[in-house]
Amino acid sequence: MQNNNTIEHTGIVKSVENKHVIVNIVQHPACSGCIASGICDLSDQKNKEIKAVGLEGVRAGDEVSVIMKQSMGFRALFLGYLLPFLIVMLILIVMTSLSFSEPVSGIAAVSSLIPYYSLLYIKRNKIGKSFSFTIKKQIK
Repeated sequence: MQNNNTIEHTGIVKSVENKHVIVNIVQHPACSGCIASGICDLSDQKNKEIKAVGLEGVRAGDEVSVIMKQSMGFRALFLGYLLPFLIVMLILIVMTSLSFSEPVSGIAAVSSLIPYYSLLYIKRNKIGKSFSFTIKKQIK
């Protein structure tokens, strides 16, 4: 059952490693009706592997639900789309107000995404640790 504060997907356990479980999530037609389908990366792909915190008694082949707090989805949306948009707009506005030509302002604004996404890539492990998934076993 899905809580209003969580995003939940059903998947099959692929493997169990130490305290983590690798879950293969298969997109279902219900994803299109999910309230979070616009921000959820899973709705764009057919299969996705998720590394989640382990659960005792889960083995490869078990059907589980992968649960993520909705706030983490919004954080991912902010880091991936909203903050870069704000950076581009800020640089564009500042440079045009400083009387730079429009092409120069536009190129500088779009070029500002290179260091931003490079920094995200470099910090991906640290950022990834703040996004945690939990699982619960499906009752048949």
